[in-house]
Amino acid sequence: MAEKVESSSAVGGKKETKVKEELESAVKTILVEDDYATDKTVEAIRILTRLTELKLKNPSTLGLDDTFLSEAFKCPISGQIMDDPVVLASGQTYDRPYIENWLKQGNLTCFQSKQVLSHSFLTPNSLVRELITRWCEASGLPVPKPRQDVAGEFVTERIQILFNTLLENMSSSLFEQKVAAKELRRLTQISPSNRVVFCELPGAISRLLSPLSENKVESHPDLQENLITTLLNISSHELNKRKVAENPVVIPLLIESMRYGTIETRKNAAAALFALSTLDSNKVIIGKSEAPGALLEVLHGGHPLVMKEAASAITSLCTTHEIRTQLIHMDLAKVIMHKIYDSILVEELLGILVQISTHPIAAFQLREVRTVHCLIGVIRDSNCCLTKENCAVILSTVCRGTRSLLKELWVIEGEEKTLAELADTGTEVAKQMATDLITSISATFPASRGD
Repeated sequence: MAEKVESSSAVGGKKETKVKEELESAVKTILVEDDYATDKTVEAIRILTRLTELKLKNPSTLGLDDTFLSEAFKCPISGQIMDDPVVLASGQTYDRPYIENWLKQGNLTCFQSKQVLSHSFLTPNSLVRELITRWCEASGLPVPKPRQDVAGEFVTERIQILFNTLLENMSSSLFEQKVAAKELRRLTQISPSNRVVFCELPGAISRLLSPLSENKVESHPDLQENLITTLLNISSHELNKRKVAENPVVIPLLIESMRYGTIETRKNAAAALFALSTLDSNKVIIGKSEAPGALLEVLHGGHPLVMKEAASAITSLCTTHEIRTQLIHMDLAKVIMHKIYDSILVEELLGILVQISTHPIAAFQLREVRTVHCLIGVIRDSNCCLTKENCAVILSTVCRGTRSLLKELWVIEGEEKTLAELADTGTEVAKQMATDLITSISATFPASRGD
């Protein structure tokens, strides 16, 4: 029996060694690289969870002997596991009390890198804190608690000061603008509360976008990308949407940035328009601008990643009658059908077609292209119930009372029985639409009843 326990312990130890090696690689990436991907943190947390499970199965093998992690999570100044990890302007992470003491002594450089600091404000490193928390839980150590201010809240006032300093740098040299823009992007991405704090500052949005000229938004692509992404971040918070959209600079800059800039810039500009459009009052502002036409341009010939965000924005805007009509007059239905022909964003675009197909002009446009053949093919080939349902709804709307389209359906149905199958296996709506179409075919072409 003792041999079995020893053997089990050995196997468990080997598993833990392998998992720890994976964790070491993930943590190195997070702690060493300034611009690591978020999925690296998710992966590290996943690995730590696995370690916790192994700990529960074999507690004796996971403890203070985890030398790499115990070193990686130590403050470079104190040499102790960090209770409240914060990021300095240099990008290095320290325990708050120790780096604050370092700065209070009049030091203007990073303790570790010796880099001269552009500012002395500290930002909570919530990602590293999460890793430390998971590691402590897995190691059976007390979970560190972050330091709080007197009111029991995190350093909101410091974040306000930091934002103000960074916004002041928007009027400085190009280098300082780029550094500040990158930090603003990071700060507004990591915390929803930061997004609210940012928009509460006087003139924050105009100051943020001041380096961008409407005629030369793409002059410095990296700066443009960081500023537009920051704008997207703050636009995603419900409390900010009205204030952002009502700023007269915002919508024109987003339109220009959809046309000129990196793929990331264009994608995020379209995504920002979508985020803003979810507020009804903002739809009016967006509809009165050139945004609907610009979004349609992207849908017609943009990069696939940008196109997807533009489709989401158009879907949102089409809930407003005026904008829906405006886009229909711009041949939205034809543009969408051409994309569906090419199997691009089929599910998303069918949702828009359902919204607009009842409009007489859109229905007319759909009768001019090979809508029947295309949508029957989508029903036949798709595995998505909603996609099939949307196709059936559109076909029912477009073909109703149109003999030529019903004849086309009759011919195809005689060969494939696609509608008959949908009437048996589709959603309740799809079944009804398919049955109605079959009934219309039979009424229009009596000879088809025996088929």
